[in-house]
Amino acid sequence: MLELVKKTSISYSDKTVMNLSVENLSQFEIAAVVLLFTILIVIVVSVLHLNKSNTEAESRAEQHARAAQTLQESFQRTRSELIESQNNTQARMERRFGEVQQAVEKRLGEMSHASVERFGEMQNSIEKRLGEMAKESIQSFSKSNNELHEILQKRLNDISGQVEHRLNKGFEKTTETFTDVVKRLALIDEAQKRITELSSNVVSLQEVLTDKRSRGAFGEVQMAGLIGNVMPEGSYELQHGLSNGTRVDCMMFLPDPTGHIAIDSKFPLDSFQKMMDDEATDLDRAQAEKQFRLDIKKHIKDIASKYIIENETADGAIMFIPAEAVFAEIHAHQPQLVDEAQRARVWMVSPTTLMAVLTTARAVLKDSATRKQVHVIQDHLVSLAKDFDRFRVRMNNLSKHIQQANKDVADVHISANKISSRFEKIERVELQEEDIELLDSDTDLDNNS
Repeated sequence: MLELVKKTSISYSDKTVMNLSVENLSQFEIAAVVLLFTILIVIVVSVLHLNKSNTEAESRAEQHARAAQTLQESFQRTRSELIESQNNTQARMERRFGEVQQAVEKRLGEMSHASVERFGEMQNSIEKRLGEMAKESIQSFSKSNNELHEILQKRLNDISGQVEHRLNKGFEKTTETFTDVVKRLALIDEAQKRITELSSNVVSLQEVLTDKRSRGAFGEVQMAGLIGNVMPEGSYELQHGLSNGTRVDCMMFLPDPTGHIAIDSKFPLDSFQKMMDDEATDLDRAQAEKQFRLDIKKHIKDIASKYIIENETADGAIMFIPAEAVFAEIHAHQPQLVDEAQRARVWMVSPTTLMAVLTTARAVLKDSATRKQVHVIQDHLVSLAKDFDRFRVRMNNLSKHIQQANKDVADVHISANKISSRFEKIERVELQEEDIELLDSDTDLDNNS
């Protein structure tokens, strides 16, 4: 009998535990289970004490079995009632939750409508404020821009003044240089008298140049070398053709009013050598000197007639004499030839004096280029002023757009933060309070039922 009670208790306990693990028991059910276990423990203890007597044990075992069965039936009824009560409570909670949800949705709709109205008012206020601030910004920026324009205009005037001052200073230096060149030319003319002393050291040109064509080629090559070393490219042309069908050995292109100057190489060597021959008789030397003068006059006349053309070349030309000794003889002992050349506006030069003439011509070209650069600088300054005006207008427009965009972004960001903050407050505070009130009212209804 004791073993039957134990098995029944264990079986019932296992079944009860399984049911408790499956069902969602309330506190009342838990208390009933605890009470049942307490009763079972008491029964087990009683059975142990009654084990001393078989007769009493069997009798009490039967009583306890009947009591256990009665308790089991009572527990089953209590459990059924608890399950039914739990189902009813759950149904009421579901209905109440639906009502709470409807109330929340209605409240949200009302609050959303109010938020839209407030957002519209806020937008109107923001637009009005933006208009005022934009107007203030435009006035402030216009004032700053005017000040900047005045500063830049003053700076441009200063730069223009400095450029003009430097150009004037450069012109003064060029004039001084040109004056120095003229003075040095005068010194060179005086030094030509001493060149006569060098005639004894000149190598015999007769051994080098055997005919007139070779002498002419020698003079042209020497002249081309001197001009190429001094004059810049494009400022001269060798074997330049003229409108009268002739070709000059070299044409220098100088700026107005000088114009184009022709340079022709002449080398009257035969008569000069005979005139300087110490072994020749006085009659032969006199005849050679006469022929020398005739040759020089012919060269002067040819150059003046061929290479001085009105409205095409300058009013003068240059006769290049490759030999310093010949040039020195003319200036030292043949002044009538020098006077005749000056009347014909033909200037005789030697390799030394040609260098001085070329240096002067180069200075003239440099001065002309500098004067042209003055106009270029002025044109650049005018273009710079126009570009700055366009830059100022575009800078004003860009600044307005940037300020407006920056202000709009900041205002929209502030508005978005305010709207998000209000929705968060609605979700965290106001809805929570509404739910608590609805749940409290539901609890009161359950207690009353």
